[in-house]
Amino acid sequence: MAGSSAEHAPDYRSVLSISDEAARVRALNEHLSTRSYVQGFSLSQADVDAFRQLSGPPADAQLFHVARWFRHVAAILGSPRTPAPPCGLQASRGRRTQPPWSPPAGSEPCQLRLYNSLTRRKDVFVPQDGRRVTWYCCGPTVYDASHMGHARSYISFDILRRVLRDYFKFDVFYCMNITDIDDKIIKRARQNYLFEQYREKQPQAVQLLEDVHAALQPFSAKLRETSDPDKRQMLERLERAVRLAAEALEEPARRGLEGEELDGRVQVLLEEAKDLLSDWLDSMHGSEVSDNSIFSKLPKFWEAEFHKDMEALNVLPPDVLTRVSEYVPEIVDFVRKIVDNGYGYVSNGSVYFDTVKFANSEGHCYGKLVPEAVGDQKALQEGEGDLSVSAERLSEKRSPSDFALWKASKPGEPSWPCPWGKGRPGWHIECSAMAGTLLGASMDLHGGGFDLRFPHHDNELAQSEAYFENDCWVRYFLHTGHLTIAGCKMSKSLKNFITIKDALKKHSARQLRLAFLMHSWKDALDYSANSMESALQFEKLLNEFFLNVKDLLRAPVEVAGQFEKWEDKETELNKSFYDKKAAVHEALCDNVDTRTVLEEMRALVGQCNHYMAARKAARRRPNRALLESVARYLTHMLKIFGAIEEESSLGFPVGGPGTSLNLEPTVMPYLQVLSEFREGVRRVAREHRVPEVLQLSDALRDDILPELGVRFEDHEGLPTVVKLVDRDTLLREREEKKRGPSATCVPVTADSLWPRLLCPAAYLRAPLGQEAPETQDIQEGTRDLHSPNPFLLPIRGTRCPHGGPSPNLPRQPQAPPHGHPAQPPGPPSLPASCPDAACLVGSGLWPPPVSSSQPPSRPPQVPGPLGVGPRRAVPGPAPDRSPPAAGQAEEEKRRKKEEAARKRQEQEAARLAKMKVPPSEMFLSESDKYSKFDENGLPTHDTEGKELSKGQAKKLKKLFEAQEKLHQEYLQLVQNGSIP
Repeated sequence: MAGSSAEHAPDYRSVLSISDEAARVRALNEHLSTRSYVQGFSLSQADVDAFRQLSGPPADAQLFHVARWFRHVAAILGSPRTPAPPCGLQASRGRRTQPPWSPPAGSEPCQLRLYNSLTRRKDVFVPQDGRRVTWYCCGPTVYDASHMGHARSYISFDILRRVLRDYFKFDVFYCMNITDIDDKIIKRARQNYLFEQYREKQPQAVQLLEDVHAALQPFSAKLRETSDPDKRQMLERLERAVRLAAEALEEPARRGLEGEELDGRVQVLLEEAKDLLSDWLDSMHGSEVSDNSIFSKLPKFWEAEFHKDMEALNVLPPDVLTRVSEYVPEIVDFVRKIVDNGYGYVSNGSVYFDTVKFANSEGHCYGKLVPEAVGDQKALQEGEGDLSVSAERLSEKRSPSDFALWKASKPGEPSWPCPWGKGRPGWHIECSAMAGTLLGASMDLHGGGFDLRFPHHDNELAQSEAYFENDCWVRYFLHTGHLTIAGCKMSKSLKNFITIKDALKKHSARQLRLAFLMHSWKDALDYSANSMESALQFEKLLNEFFLNVKDLLRAPVEVAGQFEKWEDKETELNKSFYDKKAAVHEALCDNVDTRTVLEEMRALVGQCNHYMAARKAARRRPNRALLESVARYLTHMLKIFGAIEEESSLGFPVGGPGTSLNLEPTVMPYLQVLSEFREGVRRVAREHRVPEVLQLSDALRDDILPELGVRFEDHEGLPTVVKLVDRDTLLREREEKKRGPSATCVPVTADSLWPRLLCPAAYLRAPLGQEAPETQDIQEGTRDLHSPNPFLLPIRGTRCPHGGPSPNLPRQPQAPPHGHPAQPPGPPSLPASCPDAACLVGSGLWPPPVSSSQPPSRPPQVPGPLGVGPRRAVPGPAPDRSPPAAGQAEEEKRRKKEEAARKRQEQEAARLAKMKVPPSEMFLSESDKYSKFDENGLPTHDTEGKELSKGQAKKLKKLFEAQEKLHQEYLQLVQNGSIP
């Protein structure tokens, strides 16, 4: 019967098609009688559709199948009239479909912004052609050795280029020029040629003395006219050296002596008087030099040296390198079109750019970068070159602000044929012609040094937009900040002129790059002992972290054992890791702020060191995978910045730059075997009390292996750590150990690392102290994570991380004296005099956790007075360490600090106010002293109408020039955005 009923029972499709509800319920009851809908029942879409058509359960008791089915479905879906739940099923021809999905809200992505000199603000960087970026960078004028000023620009642009290419994944096309035709090159090449010819003639002593005295006359006149005190001092030193060398030769020459002694004095005088003789010879015979090859030899030599310096600094070569001498035909065509467009004019064989007509033309503007400098004749003449500012040349211009596109060559200068007669390119036109040829009518980026903004780059913009008849030749202009040497402008006259080769003799390319990364690329950078020390300490911090992680990864572990359960410490460190990565990304988006990036990296390493120290104190191995991820990320970022040039998956490579052999994986297995063998020998020697063997073990670690660049770090209860370190670094450490600490120090043990890890930078300069030989007390002390020696913090002269005095850290606890019970080890103490001790305590990082696995062997010690080592604790109540007047003393100290800060602010405000005054206005307000002024604002007559004396005028001119420098400094700060 059941089977028969099932054959004739209606299905859901026919049930749903019945319009009358009573008939539909009867048909549904008949259908439900053929299937189970209680045990193991799951709803279909048809069940849902049928349920929604009912207003409630049937009242007829004979329809009990529908009643039971209704109650079951209602328990799942609710009332038939209620809307479907969020995850409910949607009808679609009787088939089940996926529920609707909504994307996460997310956050606004960070956009890259670059400081644009055209707007003097940070603008969102949007390339003109998708991900492709066209970039032109002004290269060097090659007539002398490359110096640290060049390094400032080209390392900074190399960092920016790498970040755009390797981090933001732009397709960067980088073009740079070499200026090998220039007034400086012409003059230097000509002088070198004439001096070498003079030297080859081997002048006799009498003739040489006569020529030197003749050369001294114009030189002395030049010296008298020099107003710059630094340059004057340099010229005076040169004159003094020449006169001394001449006096040393005059006596032997008068007596007619011959031989090696006389020849030696002749050579000395030739070397000392080279600059004088070169100028003198050039003034007499310079116009006779006409061979173009003479002018190409000098730039070829210095260009080759420049490329060697850039390679040594790990600066990427440009995608395209252009030389002015190779683009003369393109430059001629470029100048011709500017003339045809009406913005250039020919005068006496030279071609000049008409700045007045350009500025008055619709759609054009002259002086986009530094409009306040337009009309600055001193800057304009410097841009024209030493050989192009004669009265004759200046008279050829329609306006003093016009500049040369093409210069008619004078005798003694190289020349090329052109429609206007033989001549040579102007300085500014070369970049426009070469960049226009390669990059077209508009480029994304143009870069150069800060001092090139006016007139060079402003003139580039004007002549290029005159050629292309547009107003967007450059979209973003980037200018690197000045470089100073220990706070002073780099100058030969100040004897602080540092070539790149000289700098690389003192520091590695990586260390120089780290020093640059610690400063904003657009701001002034001071190259000094302090800035380099910061870079060295940062490098050391990172390197020690990498070495510790490498040692951790070398430890043998099973395949499954490398994946360990994460506890709260790992989760916390991982969250911090991702927070730091986000902060790094934000910093790079903010004008490629590498200074902030390095601070975030430093903080991340500090947190990892904190984590490793805590695990080490608990005698547990840190999580390998997590620390490896951090180390690989840091390595990746350093590679992007160009601070790691070799192939290295983790940390700084050991083989050194340019080596094909990766030293670490090659030698480390052998060193690991040696370390394990030495550990076994030490264990046997301790068991059998053989001090001679332990002494040999010490000697191997302290004397022999450092000579090979190998460091063994012995940690009690843990395997010896093996590290490959720079040999010179290890030898310096050894010498510091031998000299001992320079201040009263106490060792920092594993339990007292917290203040160091809270702010690693505050303790990076802690001196290293003596390491106790194993033969004295093998169990004494716990070694630091980063050094075979315990760090020693000087009590005097060291500050706590928040600016207070140094924590007076205790030594390891000693065994209790007879009759006293053993006390559990307590946390290290902070001195009562530290005003900011609460900062450490409140941070949760102080006091550090105390490991219960190490029973004390000595009574706890309490800190002594400032500058005195810790002393043993005396049984009894702890004395009150806060003096009665502590609060008053702290208040007085705070008041003095505030007073000093207020005075500094007043001084800075006064200096800023003085800097704002243009030199042309500094004397105009002194009407009670002066009645007349010249066009520059310099006083010429006193209040009585009398002309000022030469002495007065000279003194006022010096004040004027000093104010001019001060005002230029102010303008630079404003243009950099440092002053609103």
